[in-house]
Amino acid sequence: MKTIKGPAIFIAQFATDNPPFNNLPDIAAWASSLGYKGLQLPTWDPRFFDLQKAAQNRDYCDDIKGILAENNLELTDLTSHLQGQLVAVHPAYDDVFDGFAPPGVHRNHVARQEWAVQQLMLSAQASANLGLDRHSTFSGALAWPFLYPWPPRPAGLVEAAFAELAKRWKPILDRFDELGVDVCYEIHPGEDLFDGASFERFLGLLDGHPRCNILYDTSHLVLQQLDYLHFIDLYHDRIKVFVAKDGEFVPDGRQGVYSGYSRWEDRAGRFRSLGDGQVDFKSVFSKLAKYDYDGWAICEWECVFKHSDDGAAEGAKFIADHIIHVADRAFDDFANGDPDVKGNARLLGLDR
Repeated sequence: MKTIKGPAIFIAQFATDNPPFNNLPDIAAWASSLGYKGLQLPTWDPRFFDLQKAAQNRDYCDDIKGILAENNLELTDLTSHLQGQLVAVHPAYDDVFDGFAPPGVHRNHVARQEWAVQQLMLSAQASANLGLDRHSTFSGALAWPFLYPWPPRPAGLVEAAFAELAKRWKPILDRFDELGVDVCYEIHPGEDLFDGASFERFLGLLDGHPRCNILYDTSHLVLQQLDYLHFIDLYHDRIKVFVAKDGEFVPDGRQGVYSGYSRWEDRAGRFRSLGDGQVDFKSVFSKLAKYDYDGWAICEWECVFKHSDDGAAEGAKFIADHIIHVADRAFDDFANGDPDVKGNARLLGLDR
C-alpha cells in the first residue's frame, strides 16, 4: 500500500486582484503557512501561470517549481477545466461558455473549439516539461441538455453525441500518451462524463485508452446520490487525481436532486467546506489506501456558508488528519513463523 500525498490545495477559487491571492509567490507562501504541501495550478489564469511559455520554455517551468520549492510546496498537476469544457459545447451553451475563451473566438464555435484543443495540447507539453504525469480537466458536453428523457430522445442521439465526444478527444489523449501524462476527467454534472456509466461509455468508444482517467471528487457524487465508496471499488485503477470536497444532500417534500433553480444555500444538494458535509472521508481515505492510490489529496474549497479563509485553514488540517500512514508489515506478524510445508500438510491432513 502507498501513503497518499498531501495536503494540497487548488487555488482557482481563491484568486483575486488583491495580495496574497494575485500572484504565484504570494499565494504559495500563504498556502504553505496553512500547512499545505502541494499546489494544483489552473492553466487559464496568467496571474499564476503562463501556459504557452510553460509549453515552450523549460527554464520557465524550472522557475515555477523553484517558487513552490522556496515555500516547501510541490506542484500536484495542472488543470484545464475551462478549456476542456470548450472541446465540446452544445449550441444551447454557446453564449455562456464564450466567456471561457479569448474574445477573438467568441460567437465562432469552430474557432473556439480549435483554440480549446490547442490549449489541451499545450497543457500536455507543459505537464511533461514540469515533470508531471497527470493532468485534470473537463470533458465538455454535447448530450447534457438531453439528460432527462423527456421529450423522448430520438433513437441514436446519445450514441452520436458520445461518438463525437470520443472523436474530439482521441487526438488529445494520444498526444498526452506520447508525453507520458494521464488525462483525468472530473466526473461532474454539466459534463457528458458525469457518472460511472457515462465514463464507461466514453472509455469503451476509446478502446480503453490508457490515458483516459478520472479525477475523483466526492461532492459531485453525493449531490447525485451515487455510492461514492463503491465508485472507488469500480474505478480505482482509473482514479489518478483525488479532490477532497465535502457536500450534503438534504431533500424534503419540495425538492431533491433536481433543485438547481434554487439558490445554492437553498438547494437539497450543496457543497460544504471539508468536515461540514456528509462525506465519510475516513472510508474514502481507507479505500484509496487499500487500492494504492499514489497521488495527492487536494482541497477544493466551495461552500455557500463558510468564509474561504476558514475553509482553507481547516482543509489543510482535515486532510492531514485523514491521510493514512500505511502499514509496512502485517499487524499479526508476531504470531507467524516461517512456512512449514510438512507442518501445513499435517494440519490439513494431507500427510495421511
